[in-house]
Amino acid sequence: MADDIEARLSAVPAPTKSPDGGDGTDEYLARRTLRRGSAGWLLLTGLGVAYVVSGDFSGWNVGLDKGGFGGLAIATVLMGAMYACLVFSLAELSTILPTAGGGYGFARRALGPWGGFLTGTAILIEYILAPAAIVIFIGDYVESLGLFGLTSSWPVYLGCFVIFIGVHLWGVGEALRFSLVVTAIAVAALLIFAVGALTEFDASGLNDIPVDAEAFGSNSWLPLGLLGIWAAFPFGMWFFLGVEGVPLAAEEAKDPVRSMPKALSISMGILALLALITFFAATGAQGADAVKDAGNPLVVALEGDGGPTALSRFVNYAGLAGLVASFFSLIYAGSRQLFALSRAGYLPRFLSLTSKRKAPYLGLVIPGAIGFALAAATGDGARMLNIAVFGATISYALMALSHIVLRRREPDLERPYRTPGGILTSSVAFALALSALVATFLVDKDAAFIALAVYAVALAYFAIYSRHHLVASAPEEEFAALAEAEAELTRD
Repeated sequence: MADDIEARLSAVPAPTKSPDGGDGTDEYLARRTLRRGSAGWLLLTGLGVAYVVSGDFSGWNVGLDKGGFGGLAIATVLMGAMYACLVFSLAELSTILPTAGGGYGFARRALGPWGGFLTGTAILIEYILAPAAIVIFIGDYVESLGLFGLTSSWPVYLGCFVIFIGVHLWGVGEALRFSLVVTAIAVAALLIFAVGALTEFDASGLNDIPVDAEAFGSNSWLPLGLLGIWAAFPFGMWFFLGVEGVPLAAEEAKDPVRSMPKALSISMGILALLALITFFAATGAQGADAVKDAGNPLVVALEGDGGPTALSRFVNYAGLAGLVASFFSLIYAGSRQLFALSRAGYLPRFLSLTSKRKAPYLGLVIPGAIGFALAAATGDGARMLNIAVFGATISYALMALSHIVLRRREPDLERPYRTPGGILTSSVAFALALSALVATFLVDKDAAFIALAVYAVALAYFAIYSRHHLVASAPEEEFAALAEAEAELTRD
């Protein structure tokens, strides 16, 4: 049977040559390789937390304005359940296909080239727009802290992109170790903040947002009614947004079959704990109404009307560290997704060329240039984050669907790790992801339609050109071709 499969694979048409000379041969892939074995489970866990930790310092609190304490609390629990179910599903998928493609690779195997491209493009929207938003928030923190007399403007944005892309170009191991250190500082600061804020905790402040009497189902805990729960979905996501990017490091991981499920599970547990203590401590210290519109809700929770304290200044600096950790890690994630799509021919192939240090230099520089241009031109971090959330929810639904399809279509596929609950778990993630996608229209219709327009342009490029120029020898494509050959033999 193995000989039959090999024969069928050999019959796959060779891809056409690209301008850089790539032809799907060993030479083509040799110019597009990452440094393997650079990240163990600890660095991967740190990466998972780093993607997300900035969301604990700001952004989530706007959900209080959309749904009140009760609405945001319910939304956070539901979105936490979505991410937990998704992470367990991805843990299984990452042991089946441990490549840099991540979500694109999973969907390519389960849903075909169109499904792979749809998923990969949605992930790219998330990981290119989110750093552009976060760099603006970094500029706001730099200005508020009075660092070097700088304001939140293009020189700060440019400096961030140049410095942190430079670290990534140095090497993945060095980059992830830097990320781990900065993330550890941010997490320690959140724990210290919680201790300080909980000394001022007053449960009566949790429901002090005025009640909209006309909203259906409104009360003191749901001041904006039942619809407020749904509107708060995107903000409940901010406590977890990005953790799904850990599998993008699979090709650079040590023993990914074991380290990926472990890193995903531990990072999700840490994030859930941080979400719980941050949400309650910040809201209870000064009241939900006081922090709902704050750009730095943790600092507001500590200061109230009393002005800066030593602890609030420390948390303010730590918030900057948290933003840097997420900014730095999301640049990494975006470059790996772009690398995988380019290597397989879905995007221009020159984007996947790697340096002597095995870093996808164009996959780092070009998204960085786009992110800088967006940040400098608009200065609208909230709008860009809303676009990123829209892309994220599409990718979640497609990745969960990929798990369901592979479980049903290929039940005998070797699975070193199996998702607890199986299809039921991924079905919950799928349903909640679709609900969150619809909720983005409740928060920012313009952002959702901008994301749709970008999506449409990308799909046109794929339909007209790139689907006819895929690289059969790319890992994700070979894996899918093997599955097709096995399925054909089974039918025969």
